[in-house]
Amino acid sequence: MSALRNYLNKIKPQFEPEGKLHAYRSLFEGFETFLYVPNTTARTGVNIHDAIDSKRIMSMVVIALLPALLFGMYNVGYQNYAAAGTLAGASFFEIFCYGFLAVLPKILVSYIVGLGIEFAWAQWKGEEIQEGYLVSGIIIPLIIPVSCPLWMLALACAFSVILVKEIFGGTGMNIFNVAIAARMFLFFSYPTKMSGDTVWVAKDAIFGLGNTLPDSFTAATPLGQVGQGAEVTASLNDMILGFIPGSIGETSVVAIAIGAVILLWTGIASWRTMLSVFVGGTLMAVLFEQTGSTTLHWYEHLVLGGFCFGAVFMATDPVTSCRTHTGMYIYGFLIGALAVIVRVMNPGYPEGMMLAIFFGNMCASTIDYFVVERNISKRLKRGGLK
Repeated sequence: MSALRNYLNKIKPQFEPEGKLHAYRSLFEGFETFLYVPNTTARTGVNIHDAIDSKRIMSMVVIALLPALLFGMYNVGYQNYAAAGTLAGASFFEIFCYGFLAVLPKILVSYIVGLGIEFAWAQWKGEEIQEGYLVSGIIIPLIIPVSCPLWMLALACAFSVILVKEIFGGTGMNIFNVAIAARMFLFFSYPTKMSGDTVWVAKDAIFGLGNTLPDSFTAATPLGQVGQGAEVTASLNDMILGFIPGSIGETSVVAIAIGAVILLWTGIASWRTMLSVFVGGTLMAVLFEQTGSTTLHWYEHLVLGGFCFGAVFMATDPVTSCRTHTGMYIYGFLIGALAVIVRVMNPGYPEGMMLAIFFGNMCASTIDYFVVERNISKRLKRGGLK
């Protein structure tokens, strides 16, 4: 690494204001800070020194996502072999490699399109390249069906990066979660490719791995079965482990829990928001179960669909969620409760978590505003000024 550092130091003057490559300074700085912690300090009387910058935080979130990603790859292969009835004769290596080959193109398209737009935007504006898409770029492929066409994924990435993030000022300025915006774009623009019984299992063999399934093959998710009024066929054990049809990275509660531990242990995600999502979802699910409004047990609502994934990786997004402690409790509770309400009250949206997080993003700044105003009012009263 010292040789790489020396090489970067050698060519760096070319990208300074007096250098020949000054026009590409933002690209160089983006690449340099991706590899190394920026060697800069505050230009004020007080300097704050920290061993981690925002890119390292994003990298840690990516690490926390790896268990869900790896299991998602395995489950893609598992569902294909199980659907063809050849699961017993397939090895772990064959199942995982099939899923890896099916998911990898989606990750590549997400990063190539998203980062390409961010690099071009930064070059056009003469600004530093933002790092937020390091996380969004891997979350987006994890929250879509494996059969989603690559060109649709590319459109969704472009839409979310340009119209949800960059147009508002880039990383840290967006109102809505970029990954949620991409999924909503796909869901409402191409609903037949994002929901139903035909999108959750990969149907084509890849490089001799896997099985070619008929186009008419169907496999509903447990929530889809509930929405159709059918009985759920998956066991609770499969729901928790993740051996069920669903979006690539959302099925395994165990894999998501490992990521949650990493985020909480490193202090990157807010336990207040995460806990409140589960509390809100639990209370609402218990209420609906007691009134006979849902055929699912309350705990099944928490382990199915994107509930756990959304609670751990998207509701806790520090940019689009609440920042006050009281606000985090309200925000998380709102998302959890609303997700279950949408599932039970509107069969057309059997998932619910996507709309709940989007609505929570919309309300986050308002919640924080009233929390802050309330705190100001209480302090003024204590001081006898009001």
